[in-house]
Amino acid sequence: MDSTVIVTRFLFGALALVMFGLGLSLSLADFRRLFKHPKAVTIALVLQVIGLPLACYAIIVGFGLSPVFAVGLMLLAASPGGISANLFSHLFGGNVAMNISLTAVNTLLSIVTLPLITNWAIGHFAQGGQVVPLQTRKLVEVIAIVLVPVALGMFVASRRPGFAARMEKPTKVFSGVVLAVVTVLAIANEWKTITSTFAQIGIPVLLFNLLSLLAGYYLSRAAGLDKPLATAISYEIGIHNSTLAIFIAVSVLGSFPLALPAAIYSVVMYITAPFFGWLLLRRPAPSTAPAR
Repeated sequence: MDSTVIVTRFLFGALALVMFGLGLSLSLADFRRLFKHPKAVTIALVLQVIGLPLACYAIIVGFGLSPVFAVGLMLLAASPGGISANLFSHLFGGNVAMNISLTAVNTLLSIVTLPLITNWAIGHFAQGGQVVPLQTRKLVEVIAIVLVPVALGMFVASRRPGFAARMEKPTKVFSGVVLAVVTVLAIANEWKTITSTFAQIGIPVLLFNLLSLLAGYYLSRAAGLDKPLATAISYEIGIHNSTLAIFIAVSVLGSFPLALPAAIYSVVMYITAPFFGWLLLRRPAPSTAPAR
């Protein structure tokens, strides 16, 4: 069997289990909670859906990235927050309940926004046919890999809450292992490309990651949100589901080079996110009015 087919099948199964684990941690109450903090939700969603793609576009143009890397970075920008965002938010004083709710709604929104942004990026940056756009059948795959496992996980959690609680830690560990494996696979498969182009793509990826974290926190604080909510939003939009981005690049669009920005990002974020959180803990929180 061709190695690419093996990798594709592994990614499909592994990501399905990751998204199932996400569903186990969600409930309908997580969606209802969003109505209690309309300002926080609006800021987070505007940054996620509009702000980050615009910032990513500016970075791409500013650094003059090649078409494949440009599409790969836009694919990453369009990906929703990852499960690790909840962990970092918990460690560094964020509102974890808000993280869980935002992850839920962002994951559902990505069913629409991710294909739209990705296909726009392909049409805009890769006009020479370097990347094949998401076709209808491929779009169905994306919807299936996101929506079906999450919905199944939520159903199981509603029927077997004890099982869902017991599986919380194992699924987080498994998600971390899957991210590590897919990152190694993507980097190993394109090692020669990485070594020759890291100076071109590494700095833009790092800049995008830092910009996401900083914008999420400081724009939220400027809007009057308290520190826990601002921290939650910062990690929600600063820690992307790079596993999903790598899956779409490799298994749906059939391109390992497209996965490189997400693969590099998945390494970078585990360096920047703890450092950013450490800085937040050292920074005293001025009093603010209750967030709405």
